[in-house]
Amino acid sequence: MPMLDLVTIPCLKDNYAFLIRDPETGQCACIDVPDAIPVIEALQERGWKLGMILLTHHHADHVQGVAALVEATGAMVLGARADSARLPRLDRALAEGDRVTIGGVEGVVLDVSGHTMGHIAFSFPGMCFTADSLMAGGCGRLFEGSPAVMWESLQKLAALPDDTLICSGHEYTASNLRFAATVDPDNTALAARIAATARANAMAEPTVPSTLALEKATNPFLRAPLLKAAIGKTSDVEAFAEIRARKDKF
Repeated sequence: MPMLDLVTIPCLKDNYAFLIRDPETGQCACIDVPDAIPVIEALQERGWKLGMILLTHHHADHVQGVAALVEATGAMVLGARADSARLPRLDRALAEGDRVTIGGVEGVVLDVSGHTMGHIAFSFPGMCFTADSLMAGGCGRLFEGSPAVMWESLQKLAALPDDTLICSGHEYTASNLRFAATVDPDNTALAARIAATARANAMAEPTVPSTLALEKATNPFLRAPLLKAAIGKTSDVEAFAEIRARKDKF
């Protein structure tokens, strides 16, 4: 199965943009644009030409650099049809199940509403760009969707292969894991991840992307079914909602 080159680009205080490129054709896309300047610098450093910008949701810290990046590169902009009124102008509007092709590599659009309604993820072979839905050690705050909506979105992502790279939108891992330890204190995999994250932070290394297997082992939102008895809930959605409510107050 063909794989894309992947570059993780720190932006702003704690955001990430990503470049993906088909090594066979050289076709390249950027996922989210918190700031155009570091993306342009990454492209210039590698001699890559940007053809597409893929947007996950409308929040300013994911789209505010789009206009400048389009001006610099002429790239097409793709984003969710359901969120098009709040996104920069789209050249192509997308819905769940639509395909996006980078050179010879095809990805699929997933509706992962919850953080916002109309939030989408882009799943390519070996990697999924989840922005503020499934995050490293956590999930996005539910600004618009219900717990049931977000839980359904997380189940779509959890169904991907375990070795999928989860390319989320922020460097929130350390704080997410500190919270995780309050609801999953006996998880040895979580303790090991907390230590590894501290080492990475000390060296100013990104902890994103992670793997889906690691998220399943340590992310309390994906582990809600395993934690529900301990937190006094009987259904998976209720457990997820309780964990999210606790995180909101953490």
